[in-house]
Amino acid sequence: MIVLRSLISVVVLPGVAAVVVPWLIVGSPAWPTGVGWIGLVPFGFGLAIFAWCVIIFASRGRGTLAPWDAPRRFVAVGPYRRVRNPMYLGAGSVLLGEAILFGSLALAAYVAVLALVWHAFVVLWEEPSLERTFGDEYRTYRASVPRWLPRLS
Repeated sequence: MIVLRSLISVVVLPGVAAVVVPWLIVGSPAWPTGVGWIGLVPFGFGLAIFAWCVIIFASRGRGTLAPWDAPRRFVAVGPYRRVRNPMYLGAGSVLLGEAILFGSLALAAYVAVLALVWHAFVVLWEEPSLERTFGDEYRTYRASVPRWLPRLS
């Protein structure tokens, strides 16, 4: 059941943000040429991080990335040991990779706007919700793990 719930949440949220909206912005893009292929690096890296986070949410947290089906247990393993929001960073990296692949400034602007929206959502809704749900465990985690720039040590 958790696998199905995770698949649905991935299709609904990031599927729209990373497939539908870019398609609406770029249309039917031509295959990348020249340096555009460099976009595969952030795309692949972001996809791997994002998938890792989805698996951890399902296996450790017993929930999904969807706010209406969030993990029931606190998750601070894997990439979450280094940064509090690796799933957003992974999704942003996928979108940045798409912008490079398709040579689209409009798509790059979409990524920038989406990053601002994600930041506001995290600060105004997600972090207070995590504090209410997980209390001191989350407060301790928040004090030692950075929000956006991964801790390297």
